[in-house]
Order: sequence, then C-alpha cells, then structure tokens
Amino acid sequence: MNTEQLKGKWNKAKGSLKQKYGALVDDDLTYAEGKFDEMLGKLQEKTGKTKEELKKEIDKY
Repeated sequence: MNTEQLKGKWNKAKGSLKQKYGALVDDDLTYAEGKFDEMLGKLQEKTGKTKEELKKEIDKY
C-alpha cells in the first residue's frame, strides 16, 4: 500500500464520519461534503492518485 492509498483510506473514514454526524445535526452541506470525501477516498484507494489529481479529472466533466 502506498501513501496515496493510505490517504485514500483516511479520507474514506473521514467522509463516513462527516456523514454520520452531519445527519445527526441535519446539516446537509456537511453530509454532502462527507459523501464527496468518501468517494474521493475510495478512488484514491483504488487508483493511488492524489486528491488533487482526481479533482482535476472530475472537473473535466
């Protein structure tokens, strides 16, 4: 496992926590941000790319 994959796992965990606590306080923005962070974490974990690289790819669409 390389550094970017490890960062991906951490971002995935942070995203899950943001979702959980965002839902408790009914903060839709926090929940949505958590979902996005979780998605980026999964992509980082699978591809080994940086968050910035993935955001650039997503921004193309």
